[in-house]
Amino acid sequence: MKSPVHRCRDVEHGRAQGRAGARANCQQAEQRIPISKDVITSSAASAMWFIRDACGIVCALITWLLVLYADFVVLFVMLLPSKNLTYSIVNGTLFNILAFLALASHLRAMCTDPGAVPKGNATKEYIESLQLKPGQVVYKCPKCCSIKPDRAHHCSVCKRCIRKMDHHCPWVNNCVGENNQKYFVLFTMYIALVSLHSLVMVVFHFLYCFEDDWTTGNPHQKHHQQVTRECSSFSPPATVILLILLCFEGLLFLIFTSVMFGTQVHSICTDETGIERLKGETGQWGNLPYWEAMQAAFGGPPSLAWCSPFAQLSCKKSPPGHVPVPQGTIIEEDVIEIPLN
Repeated sequence: MKSPVHRCRDVEHGRAQGRAGARANCQQAEQRIPISKDVITSSAASAMWFIRDACGIVCALITWLLVLYADFVVLFVMLLPSKNLTYSIVNGTLFNILAFLALASHLRAMCTDPGAVPKGNATKEYIESLQLKPGQVVYKCPKCCSIKPDRAHHCSVCKRCIRKMDHHCPWVNNCVGENNQKYFVLFTMYIALVSLHSLVMVVFHFLYCFEDDWTTGNPHQKHHQQVTRECSSFSPPATVILLILLCFEGLLFLIFTSVMFGTQVHSICTDETGIERLKGETGQWGNLPYWEAMQAAFGGPPSLAWCSPFAQLSCKKSPPGHVPVPQGTIIEEDVIEIPLN
């Protein structure tokens, strides 16, 4: 089993400095206290969150364009040309609701602070303000110079330590962490449902068109033209290409998002993040029961709010009464023992 120092180190931290001191303090690991969540988030909780990463921004734009392409094909290629008004209204409404919820979940996952620890709070003044007892040990991230609470890891893209960081996802241009995991789960769920719905409609559309002899060699030319208009507003070759591309997109994202959805739900139920499993850190904390973990991740007892990306969304500004982080010189040591020298 790895030492508590190793489990609290930076994900990409490869420096040898500080490890000797970490081993020397292993016997004091049980004296380490978790830093209060309210203290470490209060100074940045109300700030707008957006990661300026070129790759992530491009991936996020591609995600939106793919959803809009699917919506275009479903509406203008399959539903609007159909003469079955009930079929078009029901499927068009359902598809657009799912697509809207998917994009809203994507936006919340991208623009929600995943649980970042404030930068530069590893100062003597700040640590003294925590009123720790002699013999207790706290750890500093050498990259963002912040005091790392339990289960926090450093992200090289966000350049911050993230509480309960699962992974950094370029498709949402953000880390998946303690505060936005719900929105990422909803995003994967709604994308999977949108993909499944589009695939089902494409199959029915192909069956209907081929059943009515949607071919260029039909001797009944007048009937052929009428069927073509009912199948699509585009020419048969263009329609086939658009539907094949939609099939490929739907199948690919159905598989990918279904796997991600299952992985995230499993992580929530077991109260283990992807990084913790990868580094073998599982079982080193008191894991919550799966039902309590689900309620903690989704914000309360089971309700329709679990499926809504707009739950806990408020336009009101947060009160200014946050706890300021005392300014001062950053402490050089990565393992900080109380009392300070």
